[in-house]
Amino acid sequence: MTSQSQTRPALFLDRDGVLNEDRGYVSRWEDFRWIPGARETVAAFNRAGWLVFVVTNQSGVGRGYYTEDDMHALHRRMAQDLASVGAHIDAFYFAPHHPEAASETYRHPDPPDRKPNPGMILRALAEWPVDRDRSVMIGDKPSDLEAATRAGIRGALFPGGDLSRFVADQRLPT
Repeated sequence: MTSQSQTRPALFLDRDGVLNEDRGYVSRWEDFRWIPGARETVAAFNRAGWLVFVVTNQSGVGRGYYTEDDMHALHRRMAQDLASVGAHIDAFYFAPHHPEAASETYRHPDPPDRKPNPGMILRALAEWPVDRDRSVMIGDKPSDLEAATRAGIRGALFPGGDLSRFVADQRLPT
């Protein structure tokens, strides 16, 4: 077990609608557009010593709109672009399962990782030395906040706009 002094707070971020514009099943870099202030927010939390995780429902994989390889390629491009501004994501967690997935492989009646279920957050909490009490999830949907609550962390509903301004208004300690 990790002692409290070795743990770090974590910022959990939904992807579509928080880090990038939600244009519906974004899977290619050509279609990807950062939300204003998103890269700066990640960099600020990195500088403050926080862990930063992306926790994203990706039912487009399960629905057959794109592959896991496509999604991983997009996440690599995001990571490269973040590195160019001195920022990084510690881990990407994704939930490709959906009750109505086209492929049996991704079909599940209540996927434990798919928000509002807390599975992705709980995995990060188990795999990393996270200080749960000081951590926060920023999402743009009530299901993101429900996942945070069910995982025992604070949730903040991002209404859109500039993410760094939103973080400042929330008085999150970066």
